[in-house]
Amino acid sequence: MFSTLETLILKYLALVDVPSPVCMKSLRTLHLDCVNFKHNESFSNLISGCPNLEDLFMYQYYPLDVVMNFIIVAPSLKRLVIIDYREAGGYVINAPTLKYLKIKGLSHCGFCLIENAPVLVEAKIRNLFYIYKEKILGSLKSAKRLSLDLSPLECPIDSIFYQLVHLEIYTRKAEWWNLLKLMLDSSPKLQVLKLIGKNLDFKKVGMVGGKWNEPKNVPECLLSQLKMFVWTSYHWESEVEKEVATYILKNARQLKNVSFSTRPIHSKENNKLEEKCKMLKELDGVVRASSSCHLVFIE
Repeated sequence: MFSTLETLILKYLALVDVPSPVCMKSLRTLHLDCVNFKHNESFSNLISGCPNLEDLFMYQYYPLDVVMNFIIVAPSLKRLVIIDYREAGGYVINAPTLKYLKIKGLSHCGFCLIENAPVLVEAKIRNLFYIYKEKILGSLKSAKRLSLDLSPLECPIDSIFYQLVHLEIYTRKAEWWNLLKLMLDSSPKLQVLKLIGKNLDFKKVGMVGGKWNEPKNVPECLLSQLKMFVWTSYHWESEVEKEVATYILKNARQLKNVSFSTRPIHSKENNKLEEKCKMLKELDGVVRASSSCHLVFIE
């Protein structure tokens, strides 16, 4: 029955018991949506019985009856998505052919270890509040594209991302600019940088504490590699954001295309329009390191 199955979707199941390895050699895609296994071995028996599994999606939104440590050993896995809001347990990932990884949540999980992912191409990492000690970013050093929504306090960086050419950083965490500095210093081949803010009124977002300090040395990627810089939901009222933007414009020698998108001024805020135009004009007037840099503002 299961020998020819290629896609399996399991949802809202309690205490699933897999006492021995299954045999699903044709299975390529597996979705586990709020599946509560009886014990760790049940999950391992399921995964080990799918030797050709390529896509694994795991969603855990509710506390489990059993504290689960998901050991993912999948030699053919290419795409892994984990969204987990439990308050215990963790993950170990051993996937030598993995190319795409998305991890979101894990805000209270005990650990997330990526033991083997040497050919990873793209990773999206969100909200790993209490597992920073595992230095998860160091396991992603083969990635060419990274998207990070993290505080620098959560992710010590002691690796060089020699393959990284495209980086996204969300600007809503405390001192996000320090994560940016760390990543610029660690990514000598970076060509595309995208910063993503919240599309909300600056006063409602609030001033994120801290201060931007320029790096002692200009990162190598700014001197010779960075060609595109995009900032969505740029808060023109933020002094820190202005300083970061100015620094990049002044130091990125190969920059070709730059765009800033800002929150539109509504009719009730017409008093801000003149101030906004002034601030953006100042940014447009920054002397750029690249003579061929084209800058646009988008609303």
